[in-house]
Amino acid sequence: MDDVTLRTLLDGVRDGVVAPDDAVELLRRLPYADLGHTRVDHHRSLRNGQAEVVYGPGKTPAQVAEIVTELLAVGTGPVLATRVDGAQAAAALAANPDGSHHGTVLVWRPRPPQDAGGRVAVVAAGTADGPVAAECATVLAAHGIPTTRIDDVGVAGLHRLLAVLDDVVAADVVVVVAGMEGALASVIGGLTDAPVVAVPTSVGYGAALEGVTALLAMLSSCASGVTVVGIDNGFGAACAALRLLGARARIAGDV
Repeated sequence: MDDVTLRTLLDGVRDGVVAPDDAVELLRRLPYADLGHTRVDHHRSLRNGQAEVVYGPGKTPAQVAEIVTELLAVGTGPVLATRVDGAQAAAALAANPDGSHHGTVLVWRPRPPQDAGGRVAVVAAGTADGPVAAECATVLAAHGIPTTRIDDVGVAGLHRLLAVLDDVVAADVVVVVAGMEGALASVIGGLTDAPVVAVPTSVGYGAALEGVTALLAMLSSCASGVTVVGIDNGFGAACAALRLLGARARIAGDV
């Protein structure tokens, strides 16, 4: 349930288009629906502007499909499932065929592109960081945010970044995805005045410690104001960017 859906429902009751009993039946699912194995949070979008998203690991294919079905039953905004495996994707799409599959992310009801909402550049240091960058870009696109992907511009060949610097500084938010020593976040943080969300990845050799080295480097960045999310958390970076764009819109008086 989001603001638009709730206002439409109340307007419908006021105008006699929606029967009060039908409205009560829908509102009965709020603030959450208890599926036995999961309490689906239908109020989340009303509280923080972003609906609950299904996290695949640890859930059976049937559970993923049932949660997605419940989320689609209420509201009008995007419904996503992340980090799904093949069996989970097959079950969820069989139950809800209108979805689309993007790597490990499933998307239903994506919002159309909204240029007024701001633009995000998702910058990956290396090709191996691509899956995490793709998760981030898919979540942003599902919410209607135009996204520019910039891949393989790590600090081992800084001239590659300089060649696309105009695309980086034109963005309203920049998400930097990097493993190894994670230095790209500091470099970009010193080249743009836009908010920078850094995503350490588990890419790297032994001393990279499966992303811990990049995480600590990003947290210790000499570029002030860089925001850091967890290792390999492209989804979390997208949510941070959405919050930043929402705050930007409120400051500008657009919402």
